[in-house]
Amino acid sequence: MTEIRTPRLLLRRWHDGDLAPMADINADPRVMRWVDDGAVRGLDETAEDIERWEEEWDDEGFGLFAVELLGSGELIGFTGLSVPEFLPEAAHEVAISWRIGSQFWGQGYGAEAAQATLEFALQDRNLDRVISISRLGDEASANVIRKLGMEPERETTHPEYGHALSVHAIDLTEYQG
Repeated sequence: MTEIRTPRLLLRRWHDGDLAPMADINADPRVMRWVDDGAVRGLDETAEDIERWEEEWDDEGFGLFAVELLGSGELIGFTGLSVPEFLPEAAHEVAISWRIGSQFWGQGYGAEAAQATLEFALQDRNLDRVISISRLGDEASANVIRKLGMEPERETTHPEYGHALSVHAIDLTEYQG
């Protein structure tokens, strides 16, 4: 089982008990504002998401980690690596992403988890490059992307929803952590 500990967080595979807290995060319009079409997700959709994330672990050898607080064991969201199949021009890449519950915003958890994920990509999965795809205007994600040292690469349009996306990249052979 793949687990990563940071000073405050545990990044791990998904457990049955994660469904309800992740569904609560996905039901928050503030969290989902910048995701896909901005619609919230219910319990069934979240269960399908988690199942798909776990399948990616089995198929690709990487995926999205559940992120919990070390002190309390509380699930605060996810971070991890995935193949961005929704964007055909980047479907050959590996993307880092994160989603943190709004009650945990502003405490650096997203950046801490994402930093550990980049180290995992380089050291454990031997990836040379990772991208991040965010919606233009999502300043919270832009801040995490900057903290990771990712460089702007291009702007594009979401093929299904039509909004502007920004693609950033980092060459992990030069990554300093």
